[in-house]
Amino acid sequence: MPAPLFNPLVANLSTPPIPLVQAWANEYSGAHGPLIDLSQAVPGYPPHPDMLQWLGEAASSTAYAGYGPIEGETMLRQAYARHVASLYSAPVEAANVHITAGCNQAFIAAVMAVAGAGDTVLMTNPFYFNHESTLAMLGVKSRTVECSAAKSFVSDVQTIAGALTPDVRALALVTPNNPTGAIYPPEMLRAVYDLCRANGTWLILDETYRDFLPSASEPPHGLLGVPSWQDTLIQLYSFSKSFCIPGHRLGAILAGPAVVENVAKVMDNLQICAPRAPQAAVARAIEPLTSWREVNRAEIAARANALHDVMGRLPDWRLEAIGAYFAFIRHPFEGESSLEVAGRLAKEAGVLALPGVFFGEGQERFLRFAFANADAATIRLLEGRLAQLSS
Repeated sequence: MPAPLFNPLVANLSTPPIPLVQAWANEYSGAHGPLIDLSQAVPGYPPHPDMLQWLGEAASSTAYAGYGPIEGETMLRQAYARHVASLYSAPVEAANVHITAGCNQAFIAAVMAVAGAGDTVLMTNPFYFNHESTLAMLGVKSRTVECSAAKSFVSDVQTIAGALTPDVRALALVTPNNPTGAIYPPEMLRAVYDLCRANGTWLILDETYRDFLPSASEPPHGLLGVPSWQDTLIQLYSFSKSFCIPGHRLGAILAGPAVVENVAKVMDNLQICAPRAPQAAVARAIEPLTSWREVNRAEIAARANALHDVMGRLPDWRLEAIGAYFAFIRHPFEGESSLEVAGRLAKEAGVLALPGVFFGEGQERFLRFAFANADAATIRLLEGRLAQLSS
């Protein structure tokens, strides 16, 4: 009797990249000091003590042991709406918010609400690998817009305009970008929004890392002030980085009520509601921990500056883009794949980074450094480690 088959849309996906790269650490001898892990975008410092207390209180309460509202806890939807309205100086209501179990779930729920098998979603190249694999396993076609190192990996508006054919249901952009760190200027985002609106295409804007933009006083863009934004824009967000709780899986979708209604249909089949205890804790934390989050923003900026200084002293390596949590680094080994270089970097120098090939075709000369994981002193150790690999 033949064995049952797997869904080829899932079976043909690549192995999850983070565990694959982290396994290389087992082959590092420790000769150059402790392992420096720049492979995964996780906060390199703990949650605030108050956050831990609020999480504990909510987790031990019977009030959050049962199912909650599919769209999210009312108090978090309200608190997040107030936060976004203040940040963007725009009218945003709780009805515009749907809470999810992390931003990856926000993306899959948003895509399922607006595109089906056989439809097309446009992404950039390089892209965030979980976006690409999500589309692949749903049977949604993907096409890419090329982003060049010459333009610091910021998408070109005219190139996007040429790619927005009538069959494109959604355009997915990530800013600050994963993997490159590129920050898309407000005027560029407005131009792309106008293109999407004219084409009848949803703009899915993943702003997971917006809390680590250089300025806290300026909104990342003005799209939420456009009167018709709810007809075109779907904004994604993660509480994981800003509040240092990636293990609690909490994200958000900001969109028109019609999108929220359709996402709720998807969520009811995915897991009914996002984890309730972290929702209660984050609702309490958004305003009181503002100053703490600003200190963390400055700390991440210091880490970015440290990496910028290190790369400036390594003539064989080149920093092509940097921002928020990530830097996209051109390695000096022509003719050697990014997978081979990343493997050698881990095993010989004790530095874990992701190969550029994980993020799209034509990215073999690049590595992604998730520098937020390491403090500035650790980042400065990279100079010797990378120089050692170059020799």
